[in-house]
Amino acid sequence: MTSPLLPRGPSLTELDERARDIFRRVVESYLETGEPVGSRTLSKGGVQLSPASIRNTMQDLTQLGLLGAPHVSAGRLPTHAGLRLFVDGLMQVGDVAEEERRAIESRLTGRARSFDEALAEASALLSGLAGGAGIVVTPARDAGVKHVEFVFLSPEQALAVMVFEDGAVENRLMRLTAGVTPSALQEASNFLNARLRGRTLAEAGAEVKAELDQARRQLNETAARLVEDGLAAWSGGDSIDRALIVRGHANLLHDRETLDDLERVRMLFDDLEQKEQLIGLLDGVREAQGVRIYIGAETRLFSLSGSAVIAAPYMTGRQKVLGAIAVIGPARLNYARVIPLVDYTARVLSQVTNA
Repeated sequence: MTSPLLPRGPSLTELDERARDIFRRVVESYLETGEPVGSRTLSKGGVQLSPASIRNTMQDLTQLGLLGAPHVSAGRLPTHAGLRLFVDGLMQVGDVAEEERRAIESRLTGRARSFDEALAEASALLSGLAGGAGIVVTPARDAGVKHVEFVFLSPEQALAVMVFEDGAVENRLMRLTAGVTPSALQEASNFLNARLRGRTLAEAGAEVKAELDQARRQLNETAARLVEDGLAAWSGGDSIDRALIVRGHANLLHDRETLDDLERVRMLFDDLEQKEQLIGLLDGVREAQGVRIYIGAETRLFSLSGSAVIAAPYMTGRQKVLGAIAVIGPARLNYARVIPLVDYTARVLSQVTNA
């Protein structure tokens, strides 16, 4: 597990055995119930100290920034810094149950699923098993271009076809201006084939656009416009070609603490609509070795809603990262359960890419 490089709170070495035990019990109780934890609850739960001694220790933990109080007279809740310390140093991560392993494998690899179908299924699967919103970022297209063609469909419409060296084919419907001839379509196809073949869109896109400005004198004006429109349709890169698959919004309404703060729910739903920012956040997982966890203010995107993100990359057999999958939910996620689920799903999804 890795976490973002942000200013860190107290370390476990700063806590004595008593403080560490009380802190662990507070966090575990909060993750289970979502309720503030009081000194009497801990005293009755097995802590061999008086409520007064427990309160003093909880006050020390509060001053360290690990616990907070929603109200003056209430018990204590872990802060986001406290949750981070618990996840990194005190939590015992579980394992994926055999039944869940079989469910993940069958749903991602069964019935000869295509890779795109497996990605969509992974999002729904994580949502159902983990109880949050399941997120999958599809891979960026990085194969070289093999062939480009504009196909005349009607006086108002053409089909822009791009075939990639990895066998993928992408089609875009394009609206035609009046008077476009088959020869203009062929001229635009020839122009792009000569410059894109064997290169990725990312490598050649800007260069082709610059060359197009100089080539307008040689190209038919209609063909030049077709080239521009075709590039615009294909070269969405990180924003258009990459899909963000989100499943399980309704799960975010099941948490009692979240329901008590409907404004936070609204902010979380708004966050999930920020496609480019969410893709950017999950792209950071590409460099992680395994699962990566973000809690609350550790990300600018989820700082207001106070949500947690547990994410992992999926990759090819040559260990080339293609994209990322994640579970997003309230900070009170069941980290010990969700972390191995995300990790195992990412590994099975990686196997699908090599099938």
